[in-house]
Amino acid sequence: MKTSETALVVIDVQKESGFSLRGMDGVVRNTQRMIEACRAAGIPVIYTRQINRRDGIGLSLDEPRQASGEPHFYADNRDSIEIVDEIRPQKTDIVIDKYRWSAFFETSLDLMLKSLGVKNLIIGGVVTDGCLMTSVFDAYFRDYRIQLVHDMCTASNEGAHMAAMLHMANWVYSLEVLNTDNTINCVEGHAYAAWQADDADALQFTPETLRETFATLTAAADKQ
Repeated sequence: MKTSETALVVIDVQKESGFSLRGMDGVVRNTQRMIEACRAAGIPVIYTRQINRRDGIGLSLDEPRQASGEPHFYADNRDSIEIVDEIRPQKTDIVIDKYRWSAFFETSLDLMLKSLGVKNLIIGGVVTDGCLMTSVFDAYFRDYRIQLVHDMCTASNEGAHMAAMLHMANWVYSLEVLNTDNTINCVEGHAYAAWQADDADALQFTPETLRETFATLTAAADKQ
């Protein structure tokens, strides 16, 4: 991985994103470590924020609303749309505001990445089975190589997180899955471990084998 062709993309780690998400404190800590390593290596840091207009204009179809009609989540009149304090952006960072799940849908993210000469993405954030997964697929469709940092991601429940991770691992052929420690090793030019598919649909699972199959993914991604 050439650091000069790499960017870190942090998906929606906002103050409101703590709603019933599993292990959010750990996700924030790992994201903080990843940001520090990338800044030290001269890798651009890009944040996304999910934002909905308070009057509901442009809101996704049937998006939950409060009784007043205001969006239930990420309304632009609340400070909960801001990035969490522990990883707040610096002036030199890029912040992409979005109105749909994918960070690439009708945003300037692809333009910014191409302007920076980026070909490789380090990515993590929330939620795994929503904004994170759709952003990963859209990055793949735009021919980026992707390092997915699995312990920088979480969802509202374990099954959703595991299933989303396995879907991405099975079908995003340019994907590596790593933990934070191994990604930092990679950024710093050291040897690192990662999981990468050697065939399509490499991690097939059933409801009964989901946790076991997921463990094979994380075991490879977490090697020391």
